[in-house]
Amino acid sequence: MASPVAGHSPPPFFRRGPAPLVRLVLLVSAALTLLVVDYRLHYLELVRQALSVVATPLQIAAGMPVKGVRSAGEYFADLARLQAENAQLRREQVALGTVRLRQEQLDMENTRLRSLLDMRERVQVNAQVAEVIYAVRDPFSRRVVVDKGMTQGIEPGSPVVDDIGVIGQVTRVYPLNAEVTLISDKDQALPVQIARTGVRAVMFGAGSGTLELRYLAVDVDLREGDRIVTSGLDGVFAPGLPVARVKSVDRDGSGGFVRILCVPVAGVEAHSTVLIMTPGKPVEPEAATPARKTGGK
Repeated sequence: MASPVAGHSPPPFFRRGPAPLVRLVLLVSAALTLLVVDYRLHYLELVRQALSVVATPLQIAAGMPVKGVRSAGEYFADLARLQAENAQLRREQVALGTVRLRQEQLDMENTRLRSLLDMRERVQVNAQVAEVIYAVRDPFSRRVVVDKGMTQGIEPGSPVVDDIGVIGQVTRVYPLNAEVTLISDKDQALPVQIARTGVRAVMFGAGSGTLELRYLAVDVDLREGDRIVTSGLDGVFAPGLPVARVKSVDRDGSGGFVRILCVPVAGVEAHSTVLIMTPGKPVEPEAATPARKTGGK
């Protein structure tokens, strides 16, 4: 037997401890034993509950960064989606508002066209609908230009009305359009009569959308609010067309005449659709039926 090396001796068994394999077997056996005993007796339940209470805040704290990143991503995604939806809704709102305004405009135009056709039926004359293109830029006159002219058979002197009453009269005709002088023009005169009493007079334009009755005696039977209609004496305007209403009566005028200011009942300077009538008297319904001949030898 060889002698040990001088100065080096192997450690005793109790200092070196068991071998690693032995320790592994002992630890596994102890763990299995504890598992079986805990499964049978549940003696570690309180320990597990205490550990869960202690570990829960740690788990929450550990998961907060991930949860925060996920929440931030969802927030920005929802924000972008909501912004896109709001932009789409605004576009749809604008589109619907445009459609609604257009629909209202079409409804108003249809209503006015029906009223104009009803006016044509009431006065029983040939007439056609025209659109006002623009107003003449003249501070001393009241005139508009319509989109009907010689090509459509428009003649100078033709009366122009809307669905309520008299607008004016055609004064110039061109191939594709015509110029209409409004009854509010200072150079325009129109034979009229007071609907309530039948008194005849002449209506003149006073500018700025007003009218004036002239050459009536101070003691004439006239009141504010009286309706003025065409008399038909000029052979151009059919009788009974509404023209204006009396606004004020000044019986202190000079020269023995009363000063009467009126406002037109029609949209003289506002409407865009008018009715141009054929000059002349209304057509009598019975005129369309030929007279029956009587024969005899």
